Amino acid sequence: MRVCVIGTGYVGLVTGVCLAHVGHEVICIDVNEEKVKLMQSGQSPIFEPGLSELMKSSMEAGHLQFSTDLQQGVEHGEVLFIAVGTPALPNGESDTRYVEAVAKGIGTHLNGGYKVIVNKSTVPIGSGDWVRMIVLDGVTERQQVPVAAGSGQAVHPEVVADFDVVSNPEFLREGSAIYDTFNPDRIVLGSNSPRAVEVMQLLYAPIVSGQYREVPGGDPVPVVVTDLSSAEMVKYASNSFLATKISFINEIANICDRVGADVTQVAAGIGLDSRIGKKFLQAGIGWGGSCFPKDVSALIHTADDYGYDAQLLKAAVEVNNRQRQITLEKLQQVLKILKGKTVGLLGLTFKPDTDDMRDAPSLILIEQLNRLGAKVKAYDPIVSQSGIRHGLTGVIVENDAPHLADGCDALVLVTDWAQFKDLDYATLAQRMHSPILIDGRNFLDRDALIQAGFQYVGIGR
Repeated sequence: MRVCVIGTGYVGLVTGVCLAHVGHEVICIDVNEEKVKLMQSGQSPIFEPGLSELMKSSMEAGHLQFSTDLQQGVEHGEVLFIAVGTPALPNGESDTRYVEAVAKGIGTHLNGGYKVIVNKSTVPIGSGDWVRMIVLDGVTERQQVPVAAGSGQAVHPEVVADFDVVSNPEFLREGSAIYDTFNPDRIVLGSNSPRAVEVMQLLYAPIVSGQYREVPGGDPVPVVVTDLSSAEMVKYASNSFLATKISFINEIANICDRVGADVTQVAAGIGLDSRIGKKFLQAGIGWGGSCFPKDVSALIHTADDYGYDAQLLKAAVEVNNRQRQITLEKLQQVLKILKGKTVGLLGLTFKPDTDDMRDAPSLILIEQLNRLGAKVKAYDPIVSQSGIRHGLTGVIVENDAPHLADGCDALVLVTDWAQFKDLDYATLAQRMHSPILIDGRNFLDRDALIQAGFQYVGIGR
């Protein structure tokens, strides 16, 4: 099938590359000329394991191309994905100006023939009908353009706006997005049009069949067909539930700290309950990133718009904000005065296997430590090597863990990169002013750290 993906951020690029890999003819559109040139040269603008290799092979096979020409993309695609950003506004509402611009642009360039317009961006509930309206506005504007002065308006031949809108939320985890695309728990299609659903089922047939699974075979991937609003709600509800689950175990961890229990053992015990499950029960420094904070805030804002006070979701946010103070409190407990002390952060990104720093807990910690007069250093396997330091004020970024440890009064594990389990902690301890380690993710082997000479402090342990 012919596919156009508009927006080459995290979701758009991964979607476009993976659909090209399964054999569809994909054009990815972006307004950023420098970014498009980079991708045309075969380089990915984001770090995601396996993405660069898949992108190059799809380009070499002739299934994937990049352009800034929206008209080219709209004319090419039978399926048009809107995959632009919807960042949170200060009041928690989603900023949909980019979705609106793309929808109007699609309407401007519709050229006849049936199209399925897919909301892949995380948009406010009810946006499906709104996008349809904006596309039709673009069609109307196209049909009336000014001509020579004094001659009034020239009307183009009427464009047949034959299209349907589908909501197809993404459930990609940064760091494992390629795996998630080919091994999804489910595919959600929201539409009131059987014709559009049929097109989307054909599009996803190679993935639904399981032929691109890491281990081929098994049952087909479940395809959940809903109305537009329900599909949009599925996305918000999924992320809000997971964020709430993390906040719950962090609340339990804080109680464990006070009563002498170990939250890692508690989590293992409750995680064996099939009604609960073990995933997202790792206590620590709190959740961040591009999805959870934005989606929970957007759902709270939507509830407020419709006269409902979403108290549980607000509490999840409050617990998460408070959790980011826990690491600072533990540093104060072991170091007392932080002014004049040197603290090293192991990890900067909000989670491992990504270069994403959006709403990362490390940024809050850096800000707080600077405010209290501490010197802050950091080492991150990706950020340290990238050379990108945008937004990293008040921190010295080191190129390796030994240089990070030099002269530190304490280390804080912020991001649970797998590489951090294999560091030579005995050597790091020797290079520190005082060998103290705050494990902000309960990720490391406490006994091994103690044997290496560290005073180990976990979360809820």
